[in-house]
Amino acid sequence: MGPSGSGKSDLALRLIDRGAVLVADDQVILTKCGNGIAASVPDVTAGKLEVRSIGIVEFNHVENVTLQLKVNLSSQPERFPMDSGNETLLDRKIPTIYINPFEPSAPAKIELALKRLKKVIDPEMTKHS
Repeated sequence: MGPSGSGKSDLALRLIDRGAVLVADDQVILTKCGNGIAASVPDVTAGKLEVRSIGIVEFNHVENVTLQLKVNLSSQPERFPMDSGNETLLDRKIPTIYINPFEPSAPAKIELALKRLKKVIDPEMTKHS
């Protein structure tokens, strides 16, 4: 998450290049599902990613996923965060990290965070209501 021009789409493009699949760019619909949150794409922007200097590009995408990790973009994240912790979104606690999206290692850091979470994720978070 971050304001316009903060590097969200650029980071998404680099993650897609590493094998990730697009859910949504710019607008994401968040809804409660079980103990977690579902993220989905509005029909009008499905499969579309704004790539600066190129324009709107179409990619394979998924319509709906369970939110596993919230990534907040920051130009200077803490070197040793005391507690990466959780943030509350729609009355649900979501694991959260802070990343500088323009660091070359940003996509790898997100993948590492997701791999660490897979070891501790509550199965109830992934149930859709």
